[in-house]
Amino acid sequence: MELVDDILLAFWFMLPAAVANGAPILTSRFPIIDKWNARLDFGKQFHGRPLLGSHKTWRGLISGIIFATLVLWLQQLFAAHVSWSGNVTAGVDYGQFPVLLLGPLFGLGALGGDALESFFKRRRGTRDGGAWVPFDQLDYIVGAVLVSLPFVVLSLRQYVLLFIIWFAMHFASTYVGWKLGLKEQPV
Repeated sequence: MELVDDILLAFWFMLPAAVANGAPILTSRFPIIDKWNARLDFGKQFHGRPLLGSHKTWRGLISGIIFATLVLWLQQLFAAHVSWSGNVTAGVDYGQFPVLLLGPLFGLGALGGDALESFFKRRRGTRDGGAWVPFDQLDYIVGAVLVSLPFVVLSLRQYVLLFIIWFAMHFASTYVGWKLGLKEQPV
C-alpha cells in the first residue's frame, strides 16, 4: 500500500507544474490575450541563433504561473477539506504551503526548465517545435523539483516515481495534443 501512496503523491505533487507546462498551449488559443504573445527572449540572438524558441512567450509564462498557483490552491483546499486527499498527501503538509509563493515558483520552475532546454535546442540547431527526447519530457520536471526543494523534500523513491510517471504523462499528453491539433508532432 505504501507504493500506491507514493505513486499517488508523485502524481499529485507535480500536478501544478504539469498544468503550468500545458497552460501555454491552451492559452495560445485565447485571442483576447494576444498582446502578451511577445517572445521571452525579445528576439535576441546568441551566436547567430535565437536565444529561445519562438513559442516561448510572456503569455505562456504568465498563464503557466497563474494556472500552477490555482492548481496548488485547489490542492491545498482538497487537503484541508476532502478526506481521501489525506491519503494522497501523506507525508506532505499542504496546509503549510505558501500558495502565493510556491504556486508561481512551480510555474516558473516548469517553464524555466522548458526555456533552458529551448536555449540548448537552439544551440544544437533543433528547429522550433522539433523534438529532443528525453529532454523535452524532463525539463519541466527538473525545474519544478528544484524550485520546490526549499519547501518540501520527498523520498528518493517518490522522486523516482515522480520522474517516471510524469515522463510517461508527457508523452501521453503530447500525443493527445497532437491528435487535437494543438501540437505539431506526436512526440
